[in-house]
Amino acid sequence: MKFSALILSAAVAALAAAPAFAADLTVVFPDAAAEGRIMVAVFDSAEAYQAGRPVKAAQLDAAAGETRITFDDLPDGDYAVRAFHDLNADARMNTNPFGMPTEPFAFSNNAVGNMGPASWDRARFPAAGSVEQTITLK
Repeated sequence: MKFSALILSAAVAALAAAPAFAADLTVVFPDAAAEGRIMVAVFDSAEAYQAGRPVKAAQLDAAAGETRITFDDLPDGDYAVRAFHDLNADARMNTNPFGMPTEPFAFSNNAVGNMGPASWDRARFPAAGSVEQTITLK
């Protein structure tokens, strides 16, 4: 095999092994109150979702009017988003004595849970190219 053909073959193999990237994932919270912070976590598998291990996380300054975030260069695949509106900016989701959240929260696809968080299957969405999730915090 000629040297140039060997280099070309190696380059093609490297491109085939390179991960495919989505252009971006934009998450929008259109009805968020202008106070506190919105905490956003992005998960790339059911296991990570269940364990609370996001691949990306961010805080939006809702008091300053931030209600949109873009996560760039995520590998193509399935994702789910969890978010809550930290109204008092104490960096945790506040709950009542029974463990029920007292601050607004939501999931991608505006999925709802049954006596707990929405399941991965309900919150999961495919991401390839530019994807936008509009989520209503409740």
